[in-house]
Amino acid sequence: MQTDLEFAKKRLDQENLSLVIAKKGRLLFEAQAQGISGLLDAIRKIGEEIRESSVADKIVGRAAALLLVYSGVISVYAATMSDGGIEILKNHSIPHEFDTHVLNILNREKTDVCPFEKLVAKYSDPKKAYEALRGQRHLKKAL
Repeated sequence: MQTDLEFAKKRLDQENLSLVIAKKGRLLFEAQAQGISGLLDAIRKIGEEIRESSVADKIVGRAAALLLVYSGVISVYAATMSDGGIEILKNHSIPHEFDTHVLNILNREKTDVCPFEKLVAKYSDPKKAYEALRGQRHLKKAL
């Protein structure tokens, strides 16, 4: 039987999505949004139902990892995961896997660290990081 994480990972790849959230054998949420806007939308739209779900995401850095911890997910797959994302997930004992490991998540132009990563660099509390990121949604154009 396929796990929720396997289901989400397969759907992410086959449907060319940026985010897939699955729980108890069913699809909870999917998105094609760039940056962390899809994850912020999922938190807003599905609320508490996201708890104990499995998430497949194209890119997981520190910002996304803090949101995933805040959301209470139980497993994570990322096509690309940064050192910061790995650290956060490890510190919160969330099983995770990835295809590509990178030092940092960069902005779209690949000229600097992603603005969301910079914003959460000082946060270790997932709730405070969520509040900061939620207040900066306009930055998504900068990614």
